[in-house]
Amino acid sequence: MSRSSLKFLAVLLGILIVVVWFAGLDSLPRSLRSQIDSERSSLATAQTQLRAAQDEVLRNLQTDADLFRGVSASPAWPEQLSKDLGDLQLAAHEMEQLGALQKANRRQDRAQVESHLAKVRSLRNAAIAQATAIQKTAAHWVDVKRHLPEEVAQMERDYAAIHNFDVASIAAATQKAAADWPDKQADLNTRLSALRDTVTQGDSLWQSTAEARRQAAAGDLAHLDIAALVAAADWLQNSAAALPRQGDELKSLDAQLYNAWDKVLVDMEVRDGQPQQKLRTVQTHFADSSAKSGEISSDEKWVDVSQGAFDAGKNNLGMAIAHKAAGKYDVEAERVAQPAGFAYVAPPSQGRNQYGYWDHRDGRDFWVFYGQYALLRDLLFNNRYQPIDRYDWEGYRTYQTRRQTYYGGGNPGASSSQRYGTQGATTQERYSGSKFAKGGGFRDSKYAGKSGSYSDSKYATPSGDRSPRQFGSGSSNSGERRASPSPSRPSAPRSSPRPSSPPRRFGKH
Repeated sequence: MSRSSLKFLAVLLGILIVVVWFAGLDSLPRSLRSQIDSERSSLATAQTQLRAAQDEVLRNLQTDADLFRGVSASPAWPEQLSKDLGDLQLAAHEMEQLGALQKANRRQDRAQVESHLAKVRSLRNAAIAQATAIQKTAAHWVDVKRHLPEEVAQMERDYAAIHNFDVASIAAATQKAAADWPDKQADLNTRLSALRDTVTQGDSLWQSTAEARRQAAAGDLAHLDIAALVAAADWLQNSAAALPRQGDELKSLDAQLYNAWDKVLVDMEVRDGQPQQKLRTVQTHFADSSAKSGEISSDEKWVDVSQGAFDAGKNNLGMAIAHKAAGKYDVEAERVAQPAGFAYVAPPSQGRNQYGYWDHRDGRDFWVFYGQYALLRDLLFNNRYQPIDRYDWEGYRTYQTRRQTYYGGGNPGASSSQRYGTQGATTQERYSGSKFAKGGGFRDSKYAGKSGSYSDSKYATPSGDRSPRQFGSGSSNSGERRASPSPSRPSAPRSSPRPSSPPRRFGKH
């Protein structure tokens, strides 16, 4: 073959390749053609399914005419099913147009094909959804008829549960709580009224359905308003189930008002990849709102937390990460971390409260806990109580009103810029024995590597005793744990110059 012939064949082959290439680019995408095939199959299935639903519903309407005479929606079902079939016929017409476009296989028809596909899907889905709903509703009423005797028997059991519900015992506790805590009176009374109304309405409904229940027991469906009877049965069943839950919730809310509690973050670590926090829950239970002392208890345990919660608490070792005051519900607890114990201090303008009082010695104001709250104080301050200075409390109060965490600004001359939280000097003293500390959490602190020694602390006694200095009724000796109606006069704490400027701020915490 000559060279010119070879050149001609090469050119011809190139032209053929280009033609084939552009011919492929001018066709509909393969995925779109597959969607057409899939929708054609789904439409055929839907047509079969809808005809079966129509046959079943019409058969039920004819067989149980007395039953469906009392179902107000049933007369509209045949017309709705016919409309649904008509919508599927319209979808089939759209599918014929899609078939023609699929056969033409032109890329320029892509938008038109997608529009037809969307319309077919919409018509099919709507028709099947409506037909299926009608079919299920009709079947439900047939099932109700079949189990009508059992339904009436269940109504009687549900009514008995409502009628015999002990509202009186709940009312006694709720009325006491409402009197003790006036701020909660309206809410508690509303909840109590709802319980009473449910019992009253249950009695009324039971009496009003007496004739319907008689007709149901006799099988007299021609005169029975079955829909009304079933609605009454559903209400009784739901109310019988809800009443105990609502009663328990109200009793729980009553009880919560008599408790004050704090959750103190006392340790943290990552164990086998799982972040954990050790929380000390300190609770004080009061017999009534006027009680001057309460029953103090605590619980301490490790809990698994999410990485987000762990990271959020990294700066809050030794802090109360939640505080709930007496007279509040648990859901009203403050969740902004604050120095543990500060929430129990009265405003200086008030002077005192049931937990303690402000004292003035050597030019400074400091807070003293009453003897009956020595255990509460020790649990919150981890047995290392340092009297709260008025200046420090006012700094805390300023941050609290802003819903920000107060870490303290440090006293003049102190080496640490923070007093509370993970990097606070007081925390590093109080929690030097924690897993966090032993794992090197305080490695950058002046307290690191001292194995919990407080001999260099200004709060240590001259003899080297590592317990904190005692401040009258705020001391931690065993005698303080006994209730004392009038605490002894506290000894003066070591004086420190009172700062003349507001507390230092460290941004938003």
